[in-house]
Amino acid sequence: MTPNIHHEKREIIGERFELTKGPIYWLGPDLILRDCTVVISAAGRSLVPMSGQFINCTIQAKGLLKGVAWAPMKLKGCRFKGGFSGNDFGFRADLFDRERAGGVEDCDFSEARLNGCRFFNCDMTTIRLPRWPCFTIMDPRGHAAELCRREWPGQVGILFEGLAKNPEGTVAETWHAPTMAEKMDTTVEELRAALETAPGIFM
Repeated sequence: MTPNIHHEKREIIGERFELTKGPIYWLGPDLILRDCTVVISAAGRSLVPMSGQFINCTIQAKGLLKGVAWAPMKLKGCRFKGGFSGNDFGFRADLFDRERAGGVEDCDFSEARLNGCRFFNCDMTTIRLPRWPCFTIMDPRGHAAELCRREWPGQVGILFEGLAKNPEGTVAETWHAPTMAEKMDTTVEELRAALETAPGIFM
């Protein structure tokens, strides 16, 4: 059987905190990591955030960390490095109580590779986003109609058709252009040219 490791009701300060492949990690309730280096080589499905705070930590994904919903965790002053796919940051008012407890502020994603990652209910002026070849759609629900009306290379229009279906509280959505171009039958150059004239895009 796969072992379960529970990190709960404790505060860890200034340590290296490793989440390795194999176990299922329950993060919380009431886990506080402060000034730690968090190294994640575990698969995203092995992480179960319950409740807690990551304060001034460096969070390093060793592989591509997929599908983690960070909603129950408060992330403040953290630096993210490595690859993240389908991760959600910030609290969710539309889900269960524990997803309303978290948040993200003053965090730096400039050294991370984000693809299909969303930010909820946060002040994006406090978030440092990765630059090109990542790009971020700010206020995706608000810009959805206008972006859908535009001409896009390959199958890229499919991405923008989905923006309006984002839950309420979605303030930004970040994608990795080379990954997107390969899946959507276009080139990075064509995608960039189309994005440069589009509203609400940060690159």
